Amino acid sequence: MVTKAIGEVCGECGGRTYVIERRGDRAHARVCTCSARCELCEGRGYAYEVREETFSAKVGPKRYEVLVPCVCQRRAKRLEHFNEVGLPGVVAHAGFEGYRAFNEAQDRARNLAMHFAHHYDKAGVNKGFILSGPVGTGKTHLLAATLKHLVLEVGLEARYVEISLLYATIRRGFQEGKSGGEIIGPLSEVEVLAIDEMGKGRGSQFEMETLDELIARRYNAARTTLFATNYSLDPERRSSRTAAPSGYRATEDAKSAVREMELLRERVGERIYSRLCEMCNFVEFPKETTPDQRRMRQELEPRPGPPPGGMRSGR
Repeated sequence: MVTKAIGEVCGECGGRTYVIERRGDRAHARVCTCSARCELCEGRGYAYEVREETFSAKVGPKRYEVLVPCVCQRRAKRLEHFNEVGLPGVVAHAGFEGYRAFNEAQDRARNLAMHFAHHYDKAGVNKGFILSGPVGTGKTHLLAATLKHLVLEVGLEARYVEISLLYATIRRGFQEGKSGGEIIGPLSEVEVLAIDEMGKGRGSQFEMETLDELIARRYNAARTTLFATNYSLDPERRSSRTAAPSGYRATEDAKSAVREMELLRERVGERIYSRLCEMCNFVEFPKETTPDQRRMRQELEPRPGPPPGGMRSGR
């Protein structure tokens, strides 16, 4: 992506020439006001590029100018692609530098995602990754940072989907006369797809068939897929997770305890899990030492004190 020259750094975009912001429930990118009119092409969209080629060994190399699309056109195309990714607005500003790791697994996940993004091979096969951990531990943050770099800096086309919302979209499509394949098709063909909340859902036949078709299409085409899940990546149940919850528990606590005992392998089935093993590198955040960062921020926020002067609040 084109950047401003040294000494001309904009306070709004930091020299990147574009701004990412939250619009409703989605992340949105736009050209910064400092770059609304391109200094290279002066708004024409094309610029001259000097090239050198040897047409004759006797004459030797020859330099010439050719009219090519300006870098501002490439930037506009990448920003358009970014706005099609579907990243949640809450992670509009997510980046690798802003990710806070509390343990070795989170640090390894950040390094893995960063290496994947910065060393993506456009011409080769790229192994994806799957991040597992409790809620609020930054899995979606790393997915967003990865897709942001791939689209804006590498120039790929990518998509983000939360699996339960995908199921809901397909169900609504049925009511409009669309088939599931019409919705899954573009997700099957995009260069990089990030699937969040893997394993979430009721496990119905419709959900399992939808997920199986999507994964199978991408697996067969050797396309790169990234995942995040709250379920464990362990291949087998650990003995400590087999014990049933004891004592009195509220309904939601009981449901949470059962969910934590489940494995991703059990949620998606052997066929999909086997393919994930080949498609992705696995990183799991330990539940005991990985804090919920959203909860931490809420707990650290200063609490409002009593009204000044001992005044009572109105009813």
